[in-house]
Amino acid sequence: MAFFNLASQRMNWLSARQKVIAENVANANTPGYKAQDISDFSDMLGSNVQPSGVKITQARHISSAEVQAPGIRVEADETAWATSMDGNNVTIEQQTIKAGEVSESYRLAANLYRKGYELLTLSVTGNR
Repeated sequence: MAFFNLASQRMNWLSARQKVIAENVANANTPGYKAQDISDFSDMLGSNVQPSGVKITQARHISSAEVQAPGIRVEADETAWATSMDGNNVTIEQQTIKAGEVSESYRLAANLYRKGYELLTLSVTGNR
């Protein structure tokens, strides 16, 4: 059952990353807003740290609910492409690429989870 646990954790991590990307896009025009990302999946697996959630650094920042998956840390995005004159470093193109990567990875994890379930069902019942 470790396979199903790992696939679930991966989908939770991807979901949390998609929320942070959506927040970045929502704040793309907020002066002084700094793009954020979450810690690596491998860091989450090796961590017993509870989620820190997304921190609002200014009252004008748009924020969603806390990140729910344990071990996920929201941190500054060190890979941001550029900073505008108002101090905002969110680039919509970069966030779109990241959102596409998350979507594809989520689809893969969901398909692997589904196939694992089908294999388990087949081994137990002998029927598809």
